[in-house]
Amino acid sequence: VQLQAYGGGLVQAGGSLRLSCAASGRTFSYYAVGWFRQAPGKEREFVTTVNWNSGSTYYADSVKGRFTISRDNAENTVYLQMNSLKPEDTAVYYCAARSIGYGSSAFIRSYEYAYWGQGTQVTVSS
Repeated sequence: VQLQAYGGGLVQAGGSLRLSCAASGRTFSYYAVGWFRQAPGKEREFVTTVNWNSGSTYYADSVKGRFTISRDNAENTVYLQMNSLKPEDTAVYYCAARSIGYGSSAFIRSYEYAYWGQGTQVTVSS
């Protein structure tokens, strides 16, 4: 499956952005789709993930209550709505996917994902 992430940009602190992750090659059925981010000089960190079939979600504590992951079956796309953005949210954001079958586990480690998009830059100014 090929992933394309887009929607990043420059926004002021307190603002909002919506990222999109579109899949081609197959649908997201029986996949988990996650978002990760990597700031300069830091390791890639988990942001959120969604089980495509069940819709269950899981968030990092740092974004809980501000970010929302959602999916659109018709568009075969996963969205990341980011509100109340902070300068510390500045990073390159990556979407990733992995096959999960009928599983329900939440996958929060980058090595657990087999497919990655190219990343989209999010910059939050203070």
